Amino acid sequence: MRLDRILQALLPHHDHFFDMFEEAARNIIRAADELLVLAATPREQWQQVVERIKDIEHEGDAIAHKIFTEVSGTFVTPFDPEDIHVLATALDDILDNIDGSARRLLLYKIDACPPEMVRLMQTLRTSVEEVQNGVKLLRKLSKPEEMRRIIQRISILEDEADEIFARAVANLFERKADPVEIIKLKEVYVALETATDVCDDAADVLEAILIKHA
Repeated sequence: MRLDRILQALLPHHDHFFDMFEEAARNIIRAADELLVLAATPREQWQQVVERIKDIEHEGDAIAHKIFTEVSGTFVTPFDPEDIHVLATALDDILDNIDGSARRLLLYKIDACPPEMVRLMQTLRTSVEEVQNGVKLLRKLSKPEEMRRIIQRISILEDEADEIFARAVANLFERKADPVEIIKLKEVYVALETATDVCDDAADVLEAILIKHA
């Protein structure tokens, strides 16, 4: 048995790290759900939804800060401190992009979410759920096949989001005559697509942790 494995077996594992990551993942699910609520809500009610998402984003910042503070003051962690930091950052970035998407919809005075945008939001919501499933499995890395399936699904969803994004932007140039409107909508699409990219980044960290603990 390697020395680091021996130390891990002898010293406490600080399970509260898993609690904090699961809290962060639940928080992102809440934000993704609110984004879909926004898409189905009349324009005049968007302000309340955007404010709820901003509150969730603030909660996410607080969770990330707790994780960073905890890892800097803990001698033994359940997995590499660097991986903890990168995963916490990825989760926070997903939430930031969800918040950014919602705020842009409101600030740019966009009248309604186009069908392609709603599809991208739905794909993001599914990807976020898979990230949450992966985070839950960090407690039991003895089930590597299940984690690998989750990582693969997140990668497939990221590819789907890329395809939706490409078609949506192409349709903007084909259907919209107003260049300002094109720019506004494209920025929202970019934020949503970036959120799915960061879900894939989170999956990469989950895979790295899995490999190190296999």
